[in-house]
Amino acid sequence: MTTQEIADLVAAQPGPRAAADIHRVSDFAGATADAVVFAQDQAATDAAVQTPAGLILAPLAATGDDARILRVRHPKYAFALCARALAPQPDGPLIHPSAVIDPTATLGPGSSVGPGAVIEARVVVGASCTIGSRVTLCAGAQLGDRVIVQSGAVIGSTGFGYVRNAETGEHILFPQQGACILEDDVDIGANTTIDRGALGETRIGRGTKIDNGVHIAHNCIIGKDVIIAAQVGISGSCVVEDGAVIAGQVGLGDHVTIGKGVILGGSAGVFPHKHVEGPGQMFMGIPAEPLKDYLKTIARVRRLK
Repeated sequence: MTTQEIADLVAAQPGPRAAADIHRVSDFAGATADAVVFAQDQAATDAAVQTPAGLILAPLAATGDDARILRVRHPKYAFALCARALAPQPDGPLIHPSAVIDPTATLGPGSSVGPGAVIEARVVVGASCTIGSRVTLCAGAQLGDRVIVQSGAVIGSTGFGYVRNAETGEHILFPQQGACILEDDVDIGANTTIDRGALGETRIGRGTKIDNGVHIAHNCIIGKDVIIAAQVGISGSCVVEDGAVIAGQVGLGDHVTIGKGVILGGSAGVFPHKHVEGPGQMFMGIPAEPLKDYLKTIARVRRLK
């Protein structure tokens, strides 16, 4: 990409610009004339100009007359945009020969399927998706465009829903015949499992990013642009609204609602049927409570020692 193409991509502030031919992103140590780097503050900008990098993404307030500096509102975000635009395209087959794909499944243009992946009947995969090695897309799963599913993940598995006979104690499986839908630009980490709906659907909203080793049970509705870190467990019929952040090892009981923009700190727990509300507010502990209350609780416990 040329300097002007990158400047347009990241909405850089107008100004004098060095001509460059950029092929990759880099840190400072590995920077060469064909690389773009980013700096979050003035100190990092000063360090960046000492490298041979072809372009430097820096904050709007950054000083210096080096023509390689492109001033942007959010340098780290701009750097990620460049990384996506400069990512090399696969030079081999898009579908590995060891993948197993049911003839009734459909794959959109530009989608790739890795070694040992299994795509079952009636699965729909959108355009430019990446299906990693040994992924299983269970029957009827639906993926939008630009979805990434990393190695070992299982999408649309049978939910853990049983009905108990009160007289005999026997458990039989409640119907698990609903849909599992991943909207556009969803990322799914390695070995994550997402169950299909029982009678309705399980849905992961546009732009949501889910880390490795997460489990999402049947009938959960996860909103748009949600972040879910590793080892989170979400029980059935939970709702996580747009923009929420769920840190590592959080546990949600069934029928929980996490409100828009809520932040659940690491290892927090929310009991069944509870609602947690407060955009931008952090909740911690078991049961989860606002951070200031949690800190008070910890202080009281320590005074008991």
